[in-house]
Amino acid sequence: METLTTLFSPWLQTELQPLLLKELALLAALLLLAWFITFQLSRFASQASVLFGRSVLDGVLFPAAALALAYVVQVVFLKHQTPMLFKLAIPVLWSLALIRLCARVLMAVFPVSPLAQLTERLISWLAWGVAVLWITDVLPLVANEMEQIQLHMGKVHLDLRTVFEGVLSCGLVLVLSLWLSATIEQRVLVHTVTDLSMRKVATNVLRASLLLVGLLVALSAVGVDLTALSVLGGAFGVGLGLGLQKLAANYVSGFVVLVERSVRIGDYIKVDGLEGRVTDIKTRYTLLRDPSGRESIIPNDMLLTQRVDNLSLSDPQIAVHCHYTVSTDVDIEQVQTLLGQAALQSDRVLQDPEPQAFLSKVDAGGLEFTLVCWVADPESGYLKTRSQVNTAVLQALRSAGIELPRAQQEVFWHPAPP
Repeated sequence: METLTTLFSPWLQTELQPLLLKELALLAALLLLAWFITFQLSRFASQASVLFGRSVLDGVLFPAAALALAYVVQVVFLKHQTPMLFKLAIPVLWSLALIRLCARVLMAVFPVSPLAQLTERLISWLAWGVAVLWITDVLPLVANEMEQIQLHMGKVHLDLRTVFEGVLSCGLVLVLSLWLSATIEQRVLVHTVTDLSMRKVATNVLRASLLLVGLLVALSAVGVDLTALSVLGGAFGVGLGLGLQKLAANYVSGFVVLVERSVRIGDYIKVDGLEGRVTDIKTRYTLLRDPSGRESIIPNDMLLTQRVDNLSLSDPQIAVHCHYTVSTDVDIEQVQTLLGQAALQSDRVLQDPEPQAFLSKVDAGGLEFTLVCWVADPESGYLKTRSQVNTAVLQALRSAGIELPRAQQEVFWHPAPP
């Protein structure tokens, strides 16, 4: 209790209470004005964004506007007195704005990433910790102590404060780069680039370029010599040439596929025994969703080096083959007619071209017929269609008195030993 009384003793003095009430009124007024500005601007926002979030006070704009107004009020109305309440309010608003910025950008760019959620928590703890040090005037002492801790890496001499500031600067620049790339994608590329694959290429190139430029700017701002990165670039090139050939081939193949548009998002393809619809094309791999709902990861290199059947670039009609064996004493034309009529009972089988039945095999076990029918939606799968056709064929054969041959059992006789 004594510690709290000592900390807040200037606030409890009688002569300072009017000044404290003045700061409290100014703080309440600027928060109300920041809310009003944010509310008015949110009326022009079509959806939740980084600035506004899910509600008016959930985005970056409210703490940023309140922080800007706090500095204006401090300069205009409190320039002849030492601020007390604003000494607490400004660090809190800085921490809140930083947390909101990082959280909203990470949620917009990586909506379901557990790593993004962990990063958000770490940034929150760090921001509130710095705010506490700032409010208690311990931050300069901590910064001076960090300067005394020297780090020696060859000819490079750095102190812990420089490293800490460099990490913070790089993180902030990376977050701003991700925000800028996401904003350009949503506001510009969505309306100007109609092709989904080309939009994906533009987004990847834009995000990589902004991240690279932002990282270089952040490193230069903290005094890191960028010429030292040439050694890292050379080592990275050697690694690509020796151990990362397959990885580099997949990355290059991804950009080639997106630029050539031989395979596009939404196409129904068949590759390496897998068949399904392309749901996304990453820089390294392609996601393929089969009719059963299972997603497969296809390396982009396979899309260039192996045969790919793109069913979306041609006629989407696919032939479904069904095989039936009947006894040898049947009327062949009657069976063919029954099979064709039975196939049309399925709602997915097309009437044009009409189903056709062919005598594909003759042996002692019976006559094998192959029924070929066509469907226009192969992405829905073939199992339901085959089930409907087989059920209709079985009923038609039974109604016509045509029996399916039974499996023959072989009996082996072994003479008794003498």
